[in-house]
Amino acid sequence: MDTNDFTSLTNIIQNRRTIKPFMMNGHKIPNGHIASILELADWAPTHGYTEPWRFMVYENPSEFCLAHAYLYKSNTPADEFNEGVFANLSQQGDKASHVIIAIMKRGKLPKIPAFEEMAATACAVQNLLLGATALNIASYWGTGGMALKQPMKDFLLLGEEDAVIGILYLGYADQHPEGKRTIPLEEKISWVK
Repeated sequence: MDTNDFTSLTNIIQNRRTIKPFMMNGHKIPNGHIASILELADWAPTHGYTEPWRFMVYENPSEFCLAHAYLYKSNTPADEFNEGVFANLSQQGDKASHVIIAIMKRGKLPKIPAFEEMAATACAVQNLLLGATALNIASYWGTGGMALKQPMKDFLLLGEEDAVIGILYLGYADQHPEGKRTIPLEEKISWVK
């Protein structure tokens, strides 16, 4: 890799930001761009070639968001139900272009721990997010609402050992927030000689 490649990669990594769906502007992403970033996701590291990542792509985010809201409503006791949460879930994707559900599909090699399969799927998501950044696509990785609960797994027809690891909202945004880190890098690294 030459230094230009490293500089480009550094720029993409350092400029990836979480941009909440309500900050998106509603413009549609070409499906070809979505396919391209999913191809990048497919190059994540994988132990034993289990390739546990799966992606369910909704071209109409409102369809998924409304279903998500009704999952919340039908699986929440009346005394715990919050109309504001329902409204937020149902409208969360109104300005997004696509919603992608990131799923860890447990491999058939039981010797590989489930956490490795989760880590591999998270790496696939990171590849996808970095690809989105390179294409000037805004992204948000959410786990709220019913995302990590059994009713969502049932809705998506997932197996017992499978897991949703996030709901990815993708779109375009007119503004991109500045990045920051709050803990100095030196406090996160120990060099051993």
